[in-house]
Amino acid sequence: MNYELSILIVTAISIGFFHTLFGPDHYLPFIVMAKARKWSLLKTSWITVLCGLGHVGSSVVLGLLGVAFGIAIGKIEIFESFRGNLAAWLFIAFGFGYMIYGIKRVIKNKPHHHKHLHDDGVEHKHLHTHTDEHSHVHAAEGKKNLTPWILFTIFVFGPCEPLIPLLMYPAAKDSTGGMILVTLAFSLVTILTMLSVVLLASFGINLLPFGKIEKYTHAIAGATIMISGLGIQFLGL
Repeated sequence: MNYELSILIVTAISIGFFHTLFGPDHYLPFIVMAKARKWSLLKTSWITVLCGLGHVGSSVVLGLLGVAFGIAIGKIEIFESFRGNLAAWLFIAFGFGYMIYGIKRVIKNKPHHHKHLHDDGVEHKHLHTHTDEHSHVHAAEGKKNLTPWILFTIFVFGPCEPLIPLLMYPAAKDSTGGMILVTLAFSLVTILTMLSVVLLASFGINLLPFGKIEKYTHAIAGATIMISGLGIQFLGL
């Protein structure tokens, strides 16, 4: 490995780490959805890794197509910018929709009294909620299974902007091995950083006593994802 390639790989590792760490959209959706959906750490891990692969993989494919067909980096970056805008709006739409779902869930689950009259004439009341006690199991399972794939789709559209320029240097040197090493370094660091932050935050959150605000976790999760999308779109996060 020559000196230039070594510097490029170190650069790819550094950019992959800081790009992920300073982009809350890379980990906040998984942290809040894991809490709201009560995902295990194992499930949270594979969903995070899956979305990370989709996030990095789509940019790798685009970069390789650019190299193969000699597309100028400026044109690729324009397309990446378009993908970034699309991903931001998808985050906003999904977050808003999930927030509304969370609010409706809280309203439907508001405790209320039911009267029961026994054969002996004795009447009593008991607290009753619809969402927790009478939800349809199969419908709930369907929603749980759909959420990871919605996140995966959004992350596929979300570009890894720093990766394309990193790929272009070894491509200009006709170094296939260099392209592979740079891609692997950037991808592994990006996904491992996502996973580390998600797991550490999820573990910490699970130790906190949420108490009365537990029922608002779905609405909070949706609002957090929506705010992440707004941050991407209007603040360039």
